[in-house]
Amino acid sequence: MQVVGYTRVSTEDQAQNGYGLDVQERQVRAWCREHGHRLRRVYRDEGVSGTLADRDGLADALDALGTGGARGMVVPRLDRLARDLLIQEALMGEVWRSGAEILSTASGEQNLRDDPDDPSRKLIRRLLGAVSEWEREMLVLRMKRGRRRKHERGGYAYGSPPYGYTAEHGVLAQHPAEQKALRRMADLREGGCSTREIAAALAAEGHPTKRGGRWTSPVVARILARQAVA
Repeated sequence: MQVVGYTRVSTEDQAQNGYGLDVQERQVRAWCREHGHRLRRVYRDEGVSGTLADRDGLADALDALGTGGARGMVVPRLDRLARDLLIQEALMGEVWRSGAEILSTASGEQNLRDDPDDPSRKLIRRLLGAVSEWEREMLVLRMKRGRRRKHERGGYAYGSPPYGYTAEHGVLAQHPAEQKALRRMADLREGGCSTREIAAALAAEGHPTKRGGRWTSPVVARILARQAVA
């Protein structure tokens, strides 16, 4: 079967070690080889939450199912679709209605489609989703506590530094290469360029993104919006 892959890391995931985009993609590729599926492309979303906002990679993957001829989407785990159980179920329903399949490389997530003759499938899938949602909420709670303690000690404690800055010994400092990219964005914006055109120019000129991903219109728009209110 022809399939596409989908991987995602959120801001919370990036605070953990060992499950980045490259690790997820290797899992997807190895699973497809093992099960005889033809993997056409792996789509990814970096540093975005499990909600549906700003998930260009997921939108592209769904388009590949609807119009691109792929018959399945392979994820490393179901929580890469979403940790919120309701969003996860809604996305799976959309994929199934298109005539495609959701496939997971994780053990225990192999038989995902609802089966009227086996109600336990839906029960197990939703239980796994509920556990994942609880784990995310606990992770967020621990991070909040950690940031509060760090802030009380006088350090920078508000997650990943904004584009243009880095945290050095708990203190924000300017990142020279990213500051150069910020100035370039401002110049292009003043020249009337769209965010899509700015993203293309930054990529062509080799300016770094925050975490090594690609420049996209939404990424540029978020950075410019943050700069406007800074």
